[in-house]
Amino acid sequence: MLLGVDTGGTFTDFVYIDEAGVRIHKVLSTPHAPEEAILQGIEELGVDSGQLLIVHGSTVATNAVLEKKGVRCCFVTNHGLADMLTIGRQARKELYNLNPKPQQPPVPAELCLETGGRVAATGEVIEPLTDEHVDQLIEQIRQLAPSAVAINLLFSFLNDEAEKRLEKAMPEGVFVSRSSKVLPEYKEYERGMATWLNAYVGPLVTGYLKRLTASVKTSSVSVMQSSGGTIAAEQAGEQAVRMLLSGPAGGLMAALHMGKLAGFERLLTLDMGGTSTDVALLDGAIALTNEGKVEGYPVAVPMVDMHTIGAGGGSIAHVDTGGLLCVGPESAGASPGPACYGRGGQKVTVTDANLYLGRISSSYFLGGEMTLEMTATERVMRQLADELGCEPKQAAEGVIQLANEHMARALRVISIQRGIDPRPYALMTFGGAGSLHVCALADALGITTAIVPVHSGVLSAFGMLAAPRSRELSRSLLGSLRELSIDDIEQGFAAMVAQGQEELQAEGVCAEDIEIRYLVDLRYVGQSYTLPITWSDTETAIKEFHGLHKGRYGHDLDLPVELVNLRVTLSGEMPKPYLAKQNKRAEAEELNAELDNGLRLYQRQELKPRDIIKGEALIVEQVATTHLAPHWQCEIDEYGNLVLTKY
Repeated sequence: MLLGVDTGGTFTDFVYIDEAGVRIHKVLSTPHAPEEAILQGIEELGVDSGQLLIVHGSTVATNAVLEKKGVRCCFVTNHGLADMLTIGRQARKELYNLNPKPQQPPVPAELCLETGGRVAATGEVIEPLTDEHVDQLIEQIRQLAPSAVAINLLFSFLNDEAEKRLEKAMPEGVFVSRSSKVLPEYKEYERGMATWLNAYVGPLVTGYLKRLTASVKTSSVSVMQSSGGTIAAEQAGEQAVRMLLSGPAGGLMAALHMGKLAGFERLLTLDMGGTSTDVALLDGAIALTNEGKVEGYPVAVPMVDMHTIGAGGGSIAHVDTGGLLCVGPESAGASPGPACYGRGGQKVTVTDANLYLGRISSSYFLGGEMTLEMTATERVMRQLADELGCEPKQAAEGVIQLANEHMARALRVISIQRGIDPRPYALMTFGGAGSLHVCALADALGITTAIVPVHSGVLSAFGMLAAPRSRELSRSLLGSLRELSIDDIEQGFAAMVAQGQEELQAEGVCAEDIEIRYLVDLRYVGQSYTLPITWSDTETAIKEFHGLHKGRYGHDLDLPVELVNLRVTLSGEMPKPYLAKQNKRAEAEELNAELDNGLRLYQRQELKPRDIIKGEALIVEQVATTHLAPHWQCEIDEYGNLVLTKY
């Protein structure tokens, strides 16, 4: 029996699958102790936790970073480099602002410590790590009494002896994160940030997962990583930095799985919630990046490649000093929420605009469990229209158009701006608000096919069950690709494969079931950034790099190609979530609709495979509403997905 759990800030979502089919459940989250909501959900589902295979997506690490509520952590590096994380790359958020607001350093100066053990770029020891260095550092740490220590010495990915020695000497009970284990790659700042983030949230994640595994009393609890694969809960705490996009990664895994069921592998995905929207591009697989950021901090470990903007159902509309209409990024959130919620909201939101235009049914919102106040929406919409000098309907349409443009721009960032034509792709929307805008966004990008998957409101929880157990390992190996020894490259790959296979087999994955991908990070000599290429041999890799560089940037160069990093991805498939095909409608049974504000309205649970809806209509369900625009039609596939096509 499979249970996917996605712990969010407001709700904890459950997808339970057994031989009887799929069951969905939601409970309010308990941020002070996230495991309490999970236990409550299991109890309300009435299942035996001892027989469950639980795959869990957690926001514990993410929220700790966003809210700056990690543990007290010391940062240890070589002499003269204590301010490494504070200086960063000296990149300014506002290039022409001569008086920028001072930024709080990641680690306070008093917690940044220096020691010996410095290594040169060749791997040779410049400054040995002496017993005196170790004793002095340990005494400082005892006085500072941190919960965690991050160790990041220069070029430790070439020679990690000093880091291992320091790790072994740390006081008992202190969580230790060393860079040569977390991210053995060059670029000391990015490596240092990943190591610090891992230490900053590691004790919180470890403690939470220990409480969870002890409480559910089941033999198997896995955790979703930012890369879209799972890791055993017992090992996840040591790799806490790899959980920062745990929930969104689940959504993309589900989108990939649902897309394949519906016959579409090339997808643009849009996850629109109340505050933000995540977009991504899937071309038969999930794309990963090593240049992601969380709360402005670079996170160089592999994570799903997505773009996030501050546009959601709760985004607030306002008029700026120049008299122009703006939407977001400020959000009304859940409290007070949109004006139509009747909780004191005094400003127009995207949800209010959709309600005013009849695209949300006040009678069927949240399955009829919540009544929306149209009078409140009309009042705030009139106020906005007066500020703009137009009619309320025009103001509402303007709000929707601006919100759509924000999201369309985000979709262009991950497609057109990367040299990818979005038109052959299908647009898949999920989350609470995405399907209200699906047709308009498809029109904006020239896309003629869109999908609103079944269980779209809890898709991230479903995606936990579609993810394989996996490991993403890397190490730096710098040099001209043609001049490097093939033996050195193969030995580097072999060492990582052996480590990954050992870890996966410890989780019960059979060696013959492990799939291995080999990649290399390449660049032209003189460049700072790399492109990932699947590895087969030297000449093929160079040819593919030239082609990818030209496709991404519009040109290639007659320069030597340099190898920077070796990467290995190992994955072992888990039991896949099974979705039963639905029964078709009987010939004598009619597809009925009712009118709501002049639009045809259909209950999604009453739709059957091969049902077709043409022209403007609303399709309502428990946690979402789909607005079918004019000149679009919707056909229900055999799994209950809504497949939209333009005609």
